[in-house]
Amino acid sequence: MALNIAERHSKILEVLKHSEYVTVAELSEKLGVSMVTIRKDLKHLESLSLLYRSHGGASLKNPYIADRHVNEKEHLFVEEKKRIAKYAASLIKDGESIILASGSTINELSRQIEERKRIVSVCSSLVAARELAVKEISEVHQLGGIVRSSSASVVGPFAEKMLQGFRCSKLFLGVDGVDIDFGLTTTNALEASLNQNMISSAEKVIVLADSSKFGCRGFSRICSLDQVDMIITDNGLGEMFVKQLEEKGVELVRV
Repeated sequence: MALNIAERHSKILEVLKHSEYVTVAELSEKLGVSMVTIRKDLKHLESLSLLYRSHGGASLKNPYIADRHVNEKEHLFVEEKKRIAKYAASLIKDGESIILASGSTINELSRQIEERKRIVSVCSSLVAARELAVKEISEVHQLGGIVRSSSASVVGPFAEKMLQGFRCSKLFLGVDGVDIDFGLTTTNALEASLNQNMISSAEKVIVLADSSKFGCRGFSRICSLDQVDMIITDNGLGEMFVKQLEEKGVELVRV
């Protein structure tokens, strides 16, 4: 027996309570109605602020991210970020040259890097550069440019030009959002541009992102997932995202 509109809407919300994201095709199959009908249902439910539509599906979580101060982010998912940063630090070998972007997880990585590690680091984060400067490592290069107070990092053409003179083995990149289709994003256009230049200056791109970042989008796109070599996240990442990343060929580490 076919569900009426109210029953269908209730079922859609019930399905979403148990999934981070559900596609129009999946709902169409589950409820036995056309995808056109499902799209109309999702549009109505979004108008009631009960869900958020995105390309091809919907979720209960707002996928669009507002800029927040890095000091605020430092207090979110603290243990997860420490585990992610600790694993990332284990990938850094003596003699390597690395790029550290910005963000609370990148700042934690700078704290996890061992003292006396013989590396060369290029930093956009003022916090990361300061943390590394007090350790007995080979060299710390602080990029210059416009200081973003909300991220305590530098952006802009001066930083990008400076990067053109470097070639590093690994880039450790923090992001505001990881979207399977749209790719990596941040809330700031200048930061996205600098991140793109960092990708061009690195042999390997390693993304540090706790599970809350998945299914979210910032204002500015950094790159697609095919430019990413590895993503390090926590065990809270849902199986749907794990499967999608595997299909994209991205190496995924959950810690």
